[in-house]
Amino acid sequence: MRAAVMQEVRKITMEERPVPQAGPGEVLIRVDHCGICGSDIHYYGQGRVGDFVVEKPIILGHECAGVVVETGENVTRVKKGDVVAVEPGCTCGKCEFCKSGKYNLCPDVRFLATPPYDGAFVEYLAYPADMVFPLPASMDTVEGAMLEPFCVGLHAAMQSECRPGQSAAILGAGCIGLCTMLALFVMGVREVYVADRIEKRLQMARELGAASAVDAGGTDAVQEILEKTGGRGVDLVFETAGTEQTLQQTASLVARGGTVVLVGMASNPVFRYDFGKIMNKEAKLHTVFRYRNLYPLAIKTVSEQNVPLKKIVTDFYSFEKAAEAMEDSVRRKADIVKAVIAFGKK
Repeated sequence: MRAAVMQEVRKITMEERPVPQAGPGEVLIRVDHCGICGSDIHYYGQGRVGDFVVEKPIILGHECAGVVVETGENVTRVKKGDVVAVEPGCTCGKCEFCKSGKYNLCPDVRFLATPPYDGAFVEYLAYPADMVFPLPASMDTVEGAMLEPFCVGLHAAMQSECRPGQSAAILGAGCIGLCTMLALFVMGVREVYVADRIEKRLQMARELGAASAVDAGGTDAVQEILEKTGGRGVDLVFETAGTEQTLQQTASLVARGGTVVLVGMASNPVFRYDFGKIMNKEAKLHTVFRYRNLYPLAIKTVSEQNVPLKKIVTDFYSFEKAAEAMEDSVRRKADIVKAVIAFGKK
């Protein structure tokens, strides 16, 4: 099979590798679609995301879906021919975090495309069957690939303990920010303000139903959102851009008694934050690290409530153009909201 291997920063080459075998408890999946995540772009462009550093050639990609073509021993929950989405993290199942249900905090997680583990920019992927989820007939593998960022958005919304009728601001209108907005919509939060510097992302936010999409490059986003809320601020603030500036803005935007949720992961440490302002407002501060126990809920939600995940995808690339897709995601950031690799189909 072919594999797109990142040899070094901003260099991807195609390699021939053996098709993996489905071991006991595993399935072999023909990958049909795989999204390009912000973390993939950071690894490709900078060689790191926070504390995760690329030290040897790696295969990127973790937002994937496809078709089961082989099952290993003792696999009963999925079968050959099933169209499935892949939850890209495998945990130990034995530590205190796994046993308490917070398996996203497992210190021994093996997460696709997170150093040192290879990802899903491959034609075939062998994977534990218990982390593979069949999709209903109403969903395809583009939506299956988009479930991963949607789960991040769902987890962020749930961390905020949001309630119907509340107001929210999302700083960053990339895929995660937009998925967070869609998650808030299905949970009853409709007054959502979005800020970003890229017009194409802002236009997407408007089309998806944002109450207002603010150009953070051409105006003071904090001041504009405060004016739109009568100076009160918003009940919920989600930082999804992973920058020092947007992180600092959360303290000014959150209303008294409100909640700030940090979703974006900055490449470098952020040292300045106005905790005094947060304390004066008695605002809650939550963080997000991936998600947990959400794929079945995400599938049910997307299927039954017609969540427009596919609308976020603006660009498809064939697998042969994986290197071009990654380079475009760095160089043409203003033109691409979400890129997805299509393995022989769209």
